[in-house]
Amino acid sequence: MQYVIIIVIAVILLAVGCFVSYKAGYENKRKTDEEKIGNAEQKAREIIDEALKTAEAKKREGLLEVKEESIRAKNEIEKETKERRAELQRLERRVQQKEENLDKKTDAIEKREVSFAQKEEALAKQKEQVSKLNEQRVQELERISGLTSEQAKEYLLKTVEDDVKHETAVLVKELETRAKEEADKKAKEFVVGAIQRCAADHVAETTISVVQLPNDEMKGRIIGREGRNIRTLETMTGVDLIIDDTPEAVVLSGFDPIRREVARIALEKLIVDGRIHPARIEEMVEKAQKEVETMIREEGEAATLEVGVHGIHPELIKLLGRLKFRTSYGQNVLKHSIEVSLLCGLLASEIGADVRLAKRAGLLHDIGKAVDHEMEGSHIQLGVDLCRKYKESATVINAVEAHHGDVEPQSLVAVLVQAADTISAARPGARRETLETYTNRLKQLEDITNSFKGVDKSFAIQAGREVRIMVVPEQVNDADMILLARDISKKIEEEMEYPGQIKVNVIRESRVTDYAK
Repeated sequence: MQYVIIIVIAVILLAVGCFVSYKAGYENKRKTDEEKIGNAEQKAREIIDEALKTAEAKKREGLLEVKEESIRAKNEIEKETKERRAELQRLERRVQQKEENLDKKTDAIEKREVSFAQKEEALAKQKEQVSKLNEQRVQELERISGLTSEQAKEYLLKTVEDDVKHETAVLVKELETRAKEEADKKAKEFVVGAIQRCAADHVAETTISVVQLPNDEMKGRIIGREGRNIRTLETMTGVDLIIDDTPEAVVLSGFDPIRREVARIALEKLIVDGRIHPARIEEMVEKAQKEVETMIREEGEAATLEVGVHGIHPELIKLLGRLKFRTSYGQNVLKHSIEVSLLCGLLASEIGADVRLAKRAGLLHDIGKAVDHEMEGSHIQLGVDLCRKYKESATVINAVEAHHGDVEPQSLVAVLVQAADTISAARPGARRETLETYTNRLKQLEDITNSFKGVDKSFAIQAGREVRIMVVPEQVNDADMILLARDISKKIEEEMEYPGQIKVNVIRESRVTDYAK
């Protein structure tokens, strides 16, 4: 390649020389040009020779370089070939080793499979033997015990069930005892706290009212000619006037305290006025009735303000005022209702219940007593009807209906009303009874408890609020005691009337005596 280039260069140089000679002048300098051409030809031949020599030298150098490059490439290829051959030999050895290992593992697996098959056959034989032995054991057990497997299973289950029942009963009893102790402690704390914070007055009412006279001559004027004044007054008010030897006093007797209050106010007005005759009596009675109605409304409003209960229907407020003239076992029902309302609010605040709703239910729980002298039915049913009529809430209605246990309480408020009602009625001095009624109630309580089979002795204690019953241990066991206490409680509820509640305490005592000789 280099040789060809040198020749081309020489040809170009020759052409250039010819062109130069031609330009020097073809005409005038022909000889010179010829000489120059001859010289140029000679120089061109020399250049060509030199170029050929140079090209030959370059050619030899190129061939040497090519030989060296080819030798170097050949050496590299041979080296790479040796390395690859060595790598292939290593890979072949590894593959051969893996194949040998796989063959060994395959042989081991085949041996294990054979061993497992033998063991499986041995296990099947052992299982069969165990099954036969188990059947023989069951047959032997059935022969020895005289029971079949089903009968033995039933017996075992029954034994376990009895044990579980006993342990469950013991656990339940312990939990109930613990819960009762904690509940009683908390309840006593709440009740005592509520009672201490609620200091209500105890007002006892009777069935008579006494009107003081300025002098004994006034008695004759009250009686009037042929008794017309006293007859008019009794007819207008429905109250009996007792005029006897009591100095300067007239006794008004009547079961209805409102009518008795009307008669008292009218009689006091007549005494102050001094004009006592039938027409004047009628006029004063009408004024007294209006005053009593106003007083009833004011008393009802004052009661709602005192306990902080608002939004009660005006008719219910009037009925609340009428409770001022209603008594229960000598206890003023309005004062009792106010006290129950306050206690309900205090108890509700202790346990996180609705204080306003509890107060409302406590205030209205005895609202039926305002009309039970005029309408048929118990004060509970009448109270429920009135609350429904004047759109009280279902919670208040249930509390009124359940406060004596006639129905189950459906809310915490109803339970609080029950508790507060019992506290208010049972507080010392709140209610009174005659000695004869008291003794008869205690005797009736002991007679009821003594009528049951297995009762040895019974004692009415704590003013008839608890009856302690001693039973014959041979006739009444621990389980029967629970049923006996429940039956006695039901019979007491059915046959007796009493304020508050009566605790039935059944005691069973077993004694064993022996002597060391």
